[in-house]
Amino acid sequence: MFDIGFSELLMIGVVALIVIGPERLPKVARTAGHLYGRMQRYVATVKTDISQEIQLDELRRAGQNFKESIESTVSDVQQQSSVVDDYLRKETASISKVMEAMSVTEGERPLTEPAMRQIEAERAPQQSLPLDEPDQNTVRPAPAAVVETARSDSNGTAA
Repeated sequence: MFDIGFSELLMIGVVALIVIGPERLPKVARTAGHLYGRMQRYVATVKTDISQEIQLDELRRAGQNFKESIESTVSDVQQQSSVVDDYLRKETASISKVMEAMSVTEGERPLTEPAMRQIEAERAPQQSLPLDEPDQNTVRPAPAAVVETARSDSNGTAA
């Protein structure tokens, strides 16, 4: 801070002894020491306050970043759920059409193949869902080994 050597301190002490006098010099030195200590404590307090403000500002920024990431995740989930909701509504509508067609033919002969093709033609093509994860409901291939089951005839013997 200040570049004061021993000779400068000695010169200040001699001048203070002459100006202040030997009776009051110890009291003035003690007061100057107390003031210097207060100044150091005040500077330390200001440093810690500034440090705490910096840390608080960093926490605020981290909290804001976290809030933004949560909000973007929520909007992504809402978009995905609306896609799934639309898909399920379309499928429900197509099932309702099939059920109506079946109720019309109930009591008569069963629904014919041309009528089923017409109903399927009215249905929109199936939409694939844009999910990031692989489909968990895919059909897995059957094992290569085939196990034959024994059939029994009416006598109870195996065929």
